[in-house]
Amino acid sequence: MSESATTTTASGPEAARSDLPPIDRAPLRRRRWRSAGVQFACLTITLFMAVPIVLIALAAVSSRDDLNRFPKPLLPGDLSTETLSSFFHATGTVPALGNSVLVGLYTVFWSLVVGAPAGYALARYAFRGQDAYRVFVLLVRALPIVVLSVPLATMFLHLHIDDTVLAVTLVHTVLALPTTVLITASIFVAVPADLEEAARVFGCTRWQAARRVVVPLALPGLAASSIFTFVLSWNEILGATIVTLGHRTLPAQVLTALAEASTPYRFAGGFALIIPALLFILVMRRYLVNMWGTTLR
Repeated sequence: MSESATTTTASGPEAARSDLPPIDRAPLRRRRWRSAGVQFACLTITLFMAVPIVLIALAAVSSRDDLNRFPKPLLPGDLSTETLSSFFHATGTVPALGNSVLVGLYTVFWSLVVGAPAGYALARYAFRGQDAYRVFVLLVRALPIVVLSVPLATMFLHLHIDDTVLAVTLVHTVLALPTTVLITASIFVAVPADLEEAARVFGCTRWQAARRVVVPLALPGLAASSIFTFVLSWNEILGATIVTLGHRTLPAQVLTALAEASTPYRFAGGFALIIPALLFILVMRRYLVNMWGTTLR
């Protein structure tokens, strides 16, 4: 009796397992293929953006013989600082580099000073014509830079601030304000208003609540706005070329010299234009990553 009972007991679960339907592994395979597709797309985009930077960097550290050789080698046979040295020793390069850095930092500062309060107002207050105001702000970016630069240059001539760092800063601030206002508005909306109200209940004024509660939580968004603003200011050429002549930024200086510049100058100029923007992004990157991390959950 015991043996038959044991046989019956042992065969019961095995029979139950045999009656179960087969495991459908299709969702798991689809998930793996989707993950592989995302990784491939990210790798493709990264290579698409990184390959030109790498090629320009390799050309910038190549010797003149390697650059004049045909066909050019993919990897430089002899690393040399001759190309970069000749670029930075060219007339006006170092002052133009300083002008670009100053204009970029000043543009970030004034864009945040003017645009962040506007974004806060859009996020916290409901007023008539709010949607129309958002569209009107975007119209500035819809206009070609020439349409803005020519009247601004005329105004700068009358105000006697033409051909100065201030003039370029004002032009770049006008171009960057729409992005700053809309980005900061979306970030301030994500910060719960209850936190600000709680701070006011505990004795903070509206300014103190915004400074001590809202701004620290919105710091990633402000960093993202500053990244876009600095890169826009650093890469902008036409406006800086129109409003300046003797105090040009580095992109404007390189642009005006391209017609008569040699090949080493062009590669070195491209490399010099990339590095400061990359360094600024690397410094502000951790704030930008926090925007999708734990800061505003």
